[in-house]
Amino acid sequence: MTDHSNSGPASQSAHDDAARLAEAMTAAAEQIQRILQAQMPRGGGAPGSAASGSPVDMDSVNDAFQEMFKRMLDDPAKLFAAQTRLWQDYLAVWQNTRARADGEQVDPIAVPDRGDKRFRDEAWAEHEAFDLVKQSYLVTSRWLTQTVQGVEGLDEKTAQKVDFYTRQFVDAMAPTNFLLTNPTALKATVDSRGENLVRGLQNLLDDLERGDGQIRITDAAAFELGKNVATTPGSVIYQNELIQLLQFDPTTDEVYRQPLLIVPPWINKYYILDLRPENSFIKWATERGYTVFVVSWVNPDESLAEREFEDYMLQGPLAALDAIERATGEQQVSAIGYCIGGTLTAATLAYLAAKGENRIANCTFFATQVDFSDPGELSVFIDERQIASLEEVMERQGGLLDGSQMATTFSMLRSNDLIWSYVVSNYLMGKEPPPFDLLYWNSDATRMPMRMHSYYLRNMYLHNLLAQPNALSMDNVPIDLTRVNIPIYMQASKEDHIAPVGSVFKGTRIFSGPVRFMTAGSGHIAGVINHPAANKYMHWTNENSGPYATVEEWLADATETPGSWWGDWEAWLAPQSGDRVPARRPGEGELPVIEPAPGAYARMKSAKSNPAT
Repeated sequence: MTDHSNSGPASQSAHDDAARLAEAMTAAAEQIQRILQAQMPRGGGAPGSAASGSPVDMDSVNDAFQEMFKRMLDDPAKLFAAQTRLWQDYLAVWQNTRARADGEQVDPIAVPDRGDKRFRDEAWAEHEAFDLVKQSYLVTSRWLTQTVQGVEGLDEKTAQKVDFYTRQFVDAMAPTNFLLTNPTALKATVDSRGENLVRGLQNLLDDLERGDGQIRITDAAAFELGKNVATTPGSVIYQNELIQLLQFDPTTDEVYRQPLLIVPPWINKYYILDLRPENSFIKWATERGYTVFVVSWVNPDESLAEREFEDYMLQGPLAALDAIERATGEQQVSAIGYCIGGTLTAATLAYLAAKGENRIANCTFFATQVDFSDPGELSVFIDERQIASLEEVMERQGGLLDGSQMATTFSMLRSNDLIWSYVVSNYLMGKEPPPFDLLYWNSDATRMPMRMHSYYLRNMYLHNLLAQPNALSMDNVPIDLTRVNIPIYMQASKEDHIAPVGSVFKGTRIFSGPVRFMTAGSGHIAGVINHPAANKYMHWTNENSGPYATVEEWLADATETPGSWWGDWEAWLAPQSGDRVPARRPGEGELPVIEPAPGAYARMKSAKSNPAT
């Protein structure tokens, strides 16, 4: 480290500033963790400890900020220059405010980013005091993020953590989150004579009393599975301890010979694909003439804590393939895998290829990563130290990861939209969250067995072994994705924070068969669930042969088309789905109907026991 003992007053001042900044950022990270802790199940430990049930290892975060502090001391003059720029920006904002007060027409020094919904109230621009607060916040937050991003010498993982948690702090400290600096909340308080705050306090107490540690984001009482969500008619025709297999009723007289098997993620319930009739992918697919089967994963209890990733393959898609053959007589299916369900489906394809079986004729991936070398911001939470800490949490929870903890992790990726907006609406404005089917589904999270989840985090996210031929084996079969030579359709979404478009694109270079890649607008959910009738967003296709090293190169040659991508997918799948045969109904084959869809597994809110026989 550079010797700064004789660097002069300016450098010494910068040295002191760096020390104070590092201390403040460490304290801020701990405070943010306490705020987030309030949203999680009570675990009986200190915030940030493994015993607390937190998805964040605060020791790891603290170490990252301490490392940033050390690197700052390598160049105190740079920090001093940054401090000078900050005070110059403050002075410019103050002068701008004085000029406005004197009646001059001046442009603001700092304006919110496009799409920032927090400052939409006209009072933020019209009232000098609120405009001063807003501009001061924007100047400070941008200075802070740029300063920590400019620290040199940090390894990539540490820099990513510092940047991520700095942005968490910046979002938490927004003036919109506090009553006295939120003009909308102040007006509501005056207009209602404080009734909004009374209602907000009651909302807070209700959330705390409910005990699940979550901010209520929708009116859950407005929804009932099978009544106004998950309504597409169908039946459970098979079940084991991990899945129920649903077969949906046909809506056409004839169907394609080749059945369609959908493997959704097990972090939430399958009915993201069947929210309402007007946006149901499952209903739409049956109307196109497909015999649709969907895996409905169990919400596991402690009896399933020892289940492995390969168990999810053997008792998930492989068991479903056997059941579909018994139900329809067909040995081949078209398959769809969504998110982690897609990652599992990819491993299943390699497993079948190694055994010389062609039971899946073609495969579609929704928002699926198979190459995790650059998985996006979720990697902030994943290193050996944090995985070990998470394993301690899961051990204390009976060998399970609670679904609310995963939900909090995902919410942190978009904290303004998924955390702070509800803090403002529920607690400051005193509003009741409206009924929203997507948010109801989002709050209906499931548990995950420890052994399965640890395997997934270590082997995929941490070591990227799925992308390496024969680096993994399942059921004593080597897994090599390069042996998969069937037609592949890969969907990604431009604004996906969970499966970033660039990360999904990496999978196009792994499979040996023909791959059609398509990018949709919006994010991880809305980018997938976009019914053509809604006429929303857009999608990009590329008919050039490439090859392309990056998704940016691919997009440069791509064609933008308004609306849903489902039609492009159907045009790809239909010619590969065989001839037409009379429509099949659940129970007509060897497997009798067990119960109507959506089935017992989808209805499981708590897993005291599993109804599998």
